[in-house]
Amino acid sequence: MVLLVGPYSVGKTSFIKYDTHTTTTLLRPSVCTNPLFARGGNPRYCLRPMPTLRASLTEPTFARYILGRGFPGERIGPEPTTDRFMAVMYGDQDKTVPGNALTVAPGSPFGGLKYFGNNFLTRFEGSIVNAPVLEKLSLIDTPGVLSGEKQKLNRNYDFDQITRWFAERVDMIILLFDPFKLDISDELSDVIRILKGNEDKIRVVLNKADAVEIQQLMRVYGALMWSLGKVFETPEVVRVYIGSFWEAPPRNPDTAPLLQAEMDDLLDDLRELPRSSAVRKVNELVKRVRLLRAHTYVLHELRDAMPNFMGREKKQRALCEEKEMANTFRSVHRKRNLPPGDFPEIKKFCSIARELDFTDFPRVDGSRLKNGKLVEALERAMSEDIPRLLESLPGLTAPGAAGIMVSNQVAGAVAEPDQVYK
Repeated sequence: MVLLVGPYSVGKTSFIKYDTHTTTTLLRPSVCTNPLFARGGNPRYCLRPMPTLRASLTEPTFARYILGRGFPGERIGPEPTTDRFMAVMYGDQDKTVPGNALTVAPGSPFGGLKYFGNNFLTRFEGSIVNAPVLEKLSLIDTPGVLSGEKQKLNRNYDFDQITRWFAERVDMIILLFDPFKLDISDELSDVIRILKGNEDKIRVVLNKADAVEIQQLMRVYGALMWSLGKVFETPEVVRVYIGSFWEAPPRNPDTAPLLQAEMDDLLDDLRELPRSSAVRKVNELVKRVRLLRAHTYVLHELRDAMPNFMGREKKQRALCEEKEMANTFRSVHRKRNLPPGDFPEIKKFCSIARELDFTDFPRVDGSRLKNGKLVEALERAMSEDIPRLLESLPGLTAPGAAGIMVSNQVAGAVAEPDQVYK
């Protein structure tokens, strides 16, 4: 799946609709034949590659660019038009499916969205389109990110958490901007920060670039890079694709060769998604296993810290303070030699832990985890089962390739733990 994200009026929908001959080259045979990813397994690992599109006018426009045609439920306009999350998927007949029905359909990958409630599901819709490209690719169009207080006042569902849910499951996240709306609002900054941990999926697109001259384009590109650097808070430079994603070719002849080359690069990335889908699913599986292992040891440590009789509530309140929780993480890191990057976000972990009873947490060597056998099975999956799974995938049979994918070491993981949990 591909997730499209961005402000209003940047061309998300038009990207989906584009001349069909441009996108038919996306149809390459899937290389995954492993039973883990076969139909009938866990829907989380049986998805078509899903990019996520984030923006507003540009998002529907971007969607049209990919499909080579319109799709049921599309809305294109100069200001707030896409007012819901739209899953664009393949089907024999064009139709729309309401969100509630989409979440309970057999084998649906969207079943987890039902926990966000009816307020969200009335703003979620499936668009079934008979477009060949969707046999290998699904698209998620999103409402444009609002600015000011409108973001919080006008939506009666948790926009940030829903965006996080999609970001964790899609194969690519496309952030769209246009040259006339470069300012990154506080709300859009929050959405980008929610994407933390999925940086490898993010592609930034400067759409409608043919509407400015070369000199202006240089200034716009530099301003966008500067703004993104402040939001991503990393020294690495984010790749920004420049283009004009809609039905017509670039209008400015001076910049047309550059824009076409950039647009071809982005389409090349999209073409790779079906072929690398199996490896990406294994990658997500490894991430979840590592996170589960860290959670297991943290819960064991918190359970051991609780008194047997008196003062349990007071002790739990103390442990839920961010400073004390950081000490707990640091202790687990030292005892178990786990990479700091495997641990959950402290602030979010503390907010959830306050609602739980620490005395109910399982011990690693307790009966609920079969005296440590389940943890041993988890470690064995990391060291043996997942590498063997990778060896069954085409192109990953070289000696040592699987070991690199699931390496338990992270550069700097055991150095300066106090700085990691500062």
